[in-house]
Amino acid sequence: MEEVTIIGIDLAKNVFQLHGAAADGRPVFRKKLTRLQFQRFM
Repeated sequence: MEEVTIIGIDLAKNVFQLHGAAADGRPVFRKKLTRLQFQRFM
């Protein structure tokens, strides 16, 4: 897996949308997490 240098997080009431990108801006991952899943992810 590529190294993630940027993480964008869209905060909402029940779901967090995460977007990880490499240094050059290429997307590495996208995830849709609940509040509990987000806590475990971080």
